[in-house]
Amino acid sequence: MQFYNQPDQRSALEAITDAQRIAFAPFAFQATVALVRLGILELISQKGKQGETVCALAEELKISEYGIKVLLDMGLSCRLVWLREDQYYVLDKVGMFLLSDPMTQANLNFSQDVCYQGLFHLMEAIREEKPCGLKVFGDWETIYPALGILPEPARQSWFDFDHYYSDRSFPEALELIFADKPRHILDVGGNTGKWALECVRHDPDVQLTIMDLPEQLALMRDAVKAAGYEGRIDGLEANLLDEGNLFPDELDRVWMSQFLDCFSESQILAILRKVAQKMDRNSRLYIMETFWDRQAFEAAAYSVNATSLYFSCMANGNSRMYHSKDMIHLLHQAGLVVEQDTDNLGAGHTLLRCCLRPEE
Repeated sequence: MQFYNQPDQRSALEAITDAQRIAFAPFAFQATVALVRLGILELISQKGKQGETVCALAEELKISEYGIKVLLDMGLSCRLVWLREDQYYVLDKVGMFLLSDPMTQANLNFSQDVCYQGLFHLMEAIREEKPCGLKVFGDWETIYPALGILPEPARQSWFDFDHYYSDRSFPEALELIFADKPRHILDVGGNTGKWALECVRHDPDVQLTIMDLPEQLALMRDAVKAAGYEGRIDGLEANLLDEGNLFPDELDRVWMSQFLDCFSESQILAILRKVAQKMDRNSRLYIMETFWDRQAFEAAAYSVNATSLYFSCMANGNSRMYHSKDMIHLLHQAGLVVEQDTDNLGAGHTLLRCCLRPEE
């Protein structure tokens, strides 16, 4: 990690400028969402280097010139656009990424549709270690049983965000997990079954069992049926926070992708110990996570740390995106060791291949 291990070296003027950006961050964010969703940036983009006037934008979009002006003034401060000849607004680099970059779009929509209202309750969530912001959507203890019934556009934005990051790591992860031809994979927290479907398409002989909450398995079964793989992918209902729920016997390969970040450290340790009890010397546990200390770029580390606040305020109140050393320490406590450690899969994922700790 090379981003946060020394004091800020910028000037006082640069630092106070960033302090103002933080102080007014909600204004900048909502103005940006409005500029994107009202179509203002798209119309400016279509004009290329020529740019577009406030008058023309107002006429085309049926929005008052006042509304266009106040949004574009903030757009200038956010470097989304620049002003040519004091009247033509031209799309700038940041605005271009907002319109064309899938990662930025997934992050923006997730922040606006899933998190924004709930984050008002972040301090309450931190004090109580409960997802106090989730009450903006309904009365649930965690977000996970509600994912399939969240109101739109929150539901779609949640799945788009989740799948954007996981899907990009799948091709490289498939090569690693299938290197030794597993016969059966237990996909823990398999969600809608996207990974399981990738596995059965990759290898015609492998069988998958998805272990998850009943609400998630219902979504998975619909997706598997539609894809025609009902005979090779089945489901196992389980709430892993319930002490009575144990893993199946004779585990071959266990897959946990973006799963353990949904739990507190004590809960992760309990889950890992349950897994270890059912593993033998030939079993392997694969853990894929976006650890904030393993990111190649500061913007990625920033995004991962921001996502931790979603877990604090909206998801469950006690989990986060972890530092890799914390996860490895928990593995050791559970009697497991990392035998292969692969960074930079897809959009910043790390894949840990784990086995039982050798007998001393």
